[in-house]
Amino acid sequence: MIVVDTNVIVYLWLNGEFTEHSKRLLQKDSNWHAPLLWRSEFKNVLTLYLRKNLLPPNDANEIMMNAEAMLRGKEYTIDSVEILTNVKKSTLSTYDLEFIVLAKSLNSKLVTLDKKILTEFPKLTKPLSGY
Repeated sequence: MIVVDTNVIVYLWLNGEFTEHSKRLLQKDSNWHAPLLWRSEFKNVLTLYLRKNLLPPNDANEIMMNAEAMLRGKEYTIDSVEILTNVKKSTLSTYDLEFIVLAKSLNSKLVTLDKKILTEFPKLTKPLSGY
């Protein structure tokens, strides 16, 4: 079981520099978990692709439905008090802290591409490229 940030999920569904890394990660461990926040962040990425005409609307809808199906039952609402408690221990945004708090609560690692997250929480995180 691992916690993945939104970028890891994005690269699984949209071709990019780290797509092969995300696919390999899924082969190694398909038990991915994320805070519910991932959905909004993922939709923001799809919106960007739609606005730049990089993806047809039907494809964006299908990708979103498939990504949601993959994570169904593995999404979490993160306790606000827990987030705000961790704010003093970090310079990360509360968005990023949702992933950290989830990894802590599941006694798991967060797989991420975010260098700031990797630097601030080295014991709780793993880089996507090195997993």
